[in-house]
Parts: sequence; structure tokens; C-alpha cells
Amino acid sequence: MTTHPDDEFHPPTTDDPYWTETCWFTFTVPERKLSGQLYPFFRMNQKVAAGGAYFWDDSGRFMHDALYAKNFWHLPIPDQPLSDIQLPNGISYRCTEPQKVYEVKYADPDGGDEIAVDVTFTGVLPPHYLGDKHLDQPCKVEGTIVLRGEVIPVDAYGFRDRSWGVRSQFGQGLMTSPAKRGGYSYATASERDAFHAITMDFGTGCVAIHGYVLRDGVWAKLAKGRREVVERDDVTGWATRVVIEGVDELGRELHADGRMENRLGFFLNPNLFTVNCLAEWTFDGVTAYGEDHENFSAAEMRRFSREFRGDKA
Repeated sequence: MTTHPDDEFHPPTTDDPYWTETCWFTFTVPERKLSGQLYPFFRMNQKVAAGGAYFWDDSGRFMHDALYAKNFWHLPIPDQPLSDIQLPNGISYRCTEPQKVYEVKYADPDGGDEIAVDVTFTGVLPPHYLGDKHLDQPCKVEGTIVLRGEVIPVDAYGFRDRSWGVRSQFGQGLMTSPAKRGGYSYATASERDAFHAITMDFGTGCVAIHGYVLRDGVWAKLAKGRREVVERDDVTGWATRVVIEGVDELGRELHADGRMENRLGFFLNPNLFTVNCLAEWTFDGVTAYGEDHENFSAAEMRRFSREFRGDKA
């Protein structure tokens, strides 16, 4: 099968050791308040990879008390195409239709019956590009999770994204950005109604840098927008309710109100602490599930936590 170039590894354009490729897949089982995501992370110039597998519901909020969470670092990169790859940590995926259909699996490399995942992601829209080094795509996700012997059907909307370029693990900001925090929010009600917003805080609140609105089957790029946390958890300070306000390039207004159904806080990479949540969103007169992520650089997460606790130092 001929694949699309963006379904494959990209030749590094620099010898920077922090040239990175990612391919993230996320999905939910809303009726169980269950979220899952698989996140391969490749450092091509270092010839090593990481592989994260995270599954959680509202019973835990950290890696140690989640339903299941493991992140392996310093894995060898297999001599395989990215479109059909099996990582040593148990993540595998295969593109069966370019930029649209992906068979995604996970089996715990340590054995046992804790978890097994076999799902198919099918894009409901074409990938949406941010520049020439990042794409996002809403997907229908179908298949099963086997969690400690229990078979759990998956039949809901999810998401995937891909990035390639230099991504340092150092600095006060997120990745190579001066922004110290940001958000990633989406919901898909159907193949006719959905939204997505990536927001970054450059010092005046989280403003949209990327996203779209799909309304009554008509898609348009998000022209401007803002993400605001309007309620936070009393213990952690993590978001419990988020509002997205925006306008797309057709002049249509977006007002999305999201309430968090679960949350997991963890380091997705050494300079990205994220709080990932299953969210029930109400927008444009419809209610649908999706996610909301609040992202912090490592330094900003430490500062935020101290401030929330009321530390003086």
C-alpha cells in the first residue's frame, strides 16, 4: 500500500538531538468515565523512543492510582515504517488507509492480564494542519479494551495528532514556545457537529492558535478564541469546568461549556505536565463528549502548585 508521507517518519532536517516525532491516539468510553491514550515519542537523531500507555477513570488521578499507566523511555526504534510499527513496550499501529484508518493495539510487555487494547481509528474529517509540522484529526474509535479480564467495548469519538520537529525538554516554556501553559480541547457530537481548539497563554490568558468549528456539516477554521477555566478542584487546583469562546472564519460564534468527568495529571514528557480530562461539552445546542487538557511546562507547574497552596516562597 502506498502511504501518505505524513503517515511515515520524516527525515530530520537538523542534527539537533531533540528532533522529535510523535503520534498520539486518544479515546474514551464515556459511560464508564474511562479514558485511554497511547503516545509513541521518537527521538530520531538519538535513535531512541518512548512509549506511554495511559488508562484511567474517575477513581484515580495520578499514574500510580490510575487503572493502568506505564511510560517506557529509551526504547530502540524498530527498523520498520511508522505506518506499520511494533514498539518493544507493546504499542503497535498500522495505517490501512492513508491519513484515515489506523489499527491501534497495546499489550502489556510485562505480561499478565492487566490490559489489552485493540481499536481502530477512522478519521471523520481530513487532518487539520498547524503549519507544516503538526496535524490533528477527529476519529471514530471502535474495538475493545480488556481490563483485568473484563471486555469493555469501545464505540465513541476520539482524536489523534502528529508532530515532527525539534522539541526540547529544557526551558521555562512549553516545547520551543514562550508560552508556559496552554490547553487542548475538543468534542465530536457527530460527523456534522464538532469543535477543536489548541490554546496557549502568552501572558494574557489562553488564546486559540489553532482549531476548527464543524456545524451542520460545514467546517471552518477557528479564527480566534479563548479558553477559560471557570471552576477548579479545591484540592489540586485542576480544572473542573472550562469555557471556550471563539469565532470561526465564517463569522460563526462558538460557545462551548465543558465539565470534567475524570482527570489524570502526569508528565507526558520531561517538560510537559498535563492534566487530561474526559469532558462533557455543550456547544451549539448539542451535548457531546470529548476532552480537555491543561498543559504546563515543568517550571510553570511547580509555580502554579505553590501558588495554589498559598506558599509564600
